[in-house]
Amino acid sequence: MAGNSFGKYFRITTFGESHGPALGVVIDGIMPGKRFSIAGIQKELDRRRPGQSKVTTPRREPDSVEVLSGVFEGKTTGMPICLIIRNTDQRPAAYEKIKAMFRPGHAGYTYLAKYGIADYRGGGRSSGRETVARVAAGALAKEFLAGRGIEIVGHTVEVAGIRARSFDQSCIEQNPLRCADLHVAAEMERAVMQARDEGDSVGGIVEVLVRGVPVGLGEPVFDKLNADLAHALMSIGAVKGVEFGNGFAAARLKGSENNDPMYPDPSSGRIRTRTNNAGGMAGGISNGEDLIVRIAVKPTSSIRKEQETVTLEGTPARISVHGRHDPCICPRIVPVAEAMVALTLMDHLTRQRLMRGKKTKAGLRDTLALIDQDIVLLNKLRKSILPKIGKRTRRV
Repeated sequence: MAGNSFGKYFRITTFGESHGPALGVVIDGIMPGKRFSIAGIQKELDRRRPGQSKVTTPRREPDSVEVLSGVFEGKTTGMPICLIIRNTDQRPAAYEKIKAMFRPGHAGYTYLAKYGIADYRGGGRSSGRETVARVAAGALAKEFLAGRGIEIVGHTVEVAGIRARSFDQSCIEQNPLRCADLHVAAEMERAVMQARDEGDSVGGIVEVLVRGVPVGLGEPVFDKLNADLAHALMSIGAVKGVEFGNGFAAARLKGSENNDPMYPDPSSGRIRTRTNNAGGMAGGISNGEDLIVRIAVKPTSSIRKEQETVTLEGTPARISVHGRHDPCICPRIVPVAEAMVALTLMDHLTRQRLMRGKKTKAGLRDTLALIDQDIVLLNKLRKSILPKIGKRTRRV
C-alpha cells in the first residue's frame, strides 16, 4: 500500500496497528558489514516508551525489539533488516463504547471515507503508536550517523505557551518534559498536570538540533534537504507545522537582518556564516552549520472533556474519551522527531555517496571496505572449493 514507506536509497517501510499483535519496520539500503547494536535500538525505544512518567500515557509496553532478518554475527548483511515490537498491553475493549462515534481530532472519519473501513481500536494505523517503528529504524540511522560525527539532539522548547529561556543539553533527559531548561521544565510540568486533571491536554514546540552535518546534502529542485525534512516531520501525526532557523520570524525581518554574513574560516578550511538564521541550509543544501528545525505539536486529541461529534450514521452526539492517553505528546515525540531527521540524513548521505562516492574520503573508505570483504570471501572460496575441484579433476 502506498504511503507506508519513506526514503529513496535508505528506505523504510513500517507496518502494524496500535492494538494489533505487533508493529514493525523493514529497513533497506544498509551497507553490509556494519556493526549492529540491538542495545542502541532498545535505548531509543525506551525514550519513546509509554508509561515513563506522570506526564505520559499510563499504558505499559516494554517495547522490546526483535530482529527477524538482515543481521548475522552482530553485523549487517546488506539485506533488508526487519525489526518488530510486540504489543503486550493493548486494550481494544476500552473503545467499544465509542466505536460508533467519531473522535474529534482523529482520523476515523477520513480513514472511513477513504478506505470504507476504519480500525476503531485506538485509531489502528493512524495511532501515534505507529511511531515506535520509526524510532527503531531511526536508532539504527543515528548510530551510523554518529560514526560520521553527526550528533542529533531533540528537546522540548515550549509547552502550553511556556517557553524555555536557556539551553543546557545535560538537562534534557533529567526531566519528564525533555526540556533543556530545568527551571522552566517544572512550570511546564505543572501546566500539563493541570490540563490532565481537567480532562484536557496541551501542545507545544519541539526542536531538533543537528551538529556535524557535512556541506552538500540536498538535491535540487524538489528533493531539497529542508523539503525532505519537512515531509519527514509532517508525516508524524501530531505535527502541525515545521520551521527552519528563524522560520516564520523571518517574515518580520529585513534582508539585512535575516541574511547570514559569510567568512572564510582558517580553522575548518571552509566558508562559514557568522549567524545561523537559515538553520544550516542554503538553497535546500546543507552549508555545514548546525541544522535547526522546530515542529509545532498539537494537544492530544483523546481527552475526557466532553466534546461535540457525530455517530457513524451522522447523528449528532456527545463524546468523552476515556482510556490511557498522553496529556502532552511533546516529551515522547522528541525521539520520534530525532528518528525522522536521522532517516532523512541517512537517505541524503547515501545519495551523496552514490553520486560522488569515489571522490570523497567517506566514499573511498566504504569502497575499500567492500573490496576487503570481497577479498576475504574469495580467500574462503579458494581454500574450500579449489581443493575439491582439483580432486575431481584428478579422478577424471
